[in-house]
Amino acid sequence: MSDIPDFFFTIQQPAFAEYKDRGSKFLAYAYPLNSKDEVKTYLSILKKEHGKAVHHCFAYRLGLDKTEFRVSDDGEPSGTAGRPILGQIDSRRLTNILIIVVRYFGGTLLGVPGLINAYKSAAALALQMVPIVQSPVLVQYEVHFNYTAMNEVMMIIKNYNCTIFNQDTQLFCYMKIGVPKARMNEVLFKMNDLTGVEINKS
Repeated sequence: MSDIPDFFFTIQQPAFAEYKDRGSKFLAYAYPLNSKDEVKTYLSILKKEHGKAVHHCFAYRLGLDKTEFRVSDDGEPSGTAGRPILGQIDSRRLTNILIIVVRYFGGTLLGVPGLINAYKSAAALALQMVPIVQSPVLVQYEVHFNYTAMNEVMMIIKNYNCTIFNQDTQLFCYMKIGVPKARMNEVLFKMNDLTGVEINKS
């Protein structure tokens, strides 16, 4: 756990930008990404929307250790599209993000350097259109407690910016929460200090 950072950088809303070079249009779409399954969804939406486009190239990076990634040149010369897009993601140290660049061919071949520049520029422009946010790394815990402790538990959750993933509040309550890694020790100390509250890593 100690080698995982307390925060990561990502985007929280989609962005769009357009780049043109010698008649070719490069439409860049950036999306926040939670799982690689979402990549297919976004791709199919854009393929329907831009059915006449020649290429739908993309790159994504996922996870806190940033080891999960994929690039696609989608028919462009190898290394001219997906890698330059990923380069822009990495130069800003982002993760949990997908960028798809849709290309409409303008009749003039751009050559390898021209393509690399175009895909890189389109991705960079899209990232300029959206705020980069610092997101806390959350550690998941399960909390079991008596209903009488509800107010105190909720106060800790609120004060330390914890996230509630799901909850079942009856006479005996259960919650699954995400605790910001940077505040983990404080939250555990406070929770363990309460009577009738049990907190365990999920």
